[in-house]
Amino acid sequence: MADDKKHAEIDAALVRQLADILNETDLTEVEVERGDLRIRVAREITVNAAPVQYAAAPAPVAAPAAAAPASMPSDPATIVARSGEEVKSPMVGTVYLQASPEAPVFCQPGDKVKKGQTLLIVEAMKTMNPIQAPRDGVVLDILVGDAQPVEFGEPLVLLEA
Repeated sequence: MADDKKHAEIDAALVRQLADILNETDLTEVEVERGDLRIRVAREITVNAAPVQYAAAPAPVAAPAAAAPASMPSDPATIVARSGEEVKSPMVGTVYLQASPEAPVFCQPGDKVKKGQTLLIVEAMKTMNPIQAPRDGVVLDILVGDAQPVEFGEPLVLLEA
């Protein structure tokens, strides 16, 4: 019965959101822990077989190259959309786009920001860490969602180059 209660607490929307994060980033796994509940979503990458085929037989190069966009459809669009300076996460944590749920977001695409202005917050170990603009510029895109887990070095905000 206790196991049934734990399984009933699993938030399917959270699992889907974590799976979306994996599809949108280069991460291979994401883990979230809330109290006694721990959810780990991972994907298996089979790209390691492709370089062996490239070296052994150049002819199959076209097939793996054609298969890559099908397996990760968001990657080419993400690469094109990311022409600018990325502001990256200095730590592993959870990103928040506003100071509190009822507060306005710190910045939005199209906003002009000043060096040192808070762009968002990354919470790590119950500490709120403001992520500041490294320079004056225009926000091209916010690359993360509110309350999304982030990894060290993960791009958070795209500033005009």
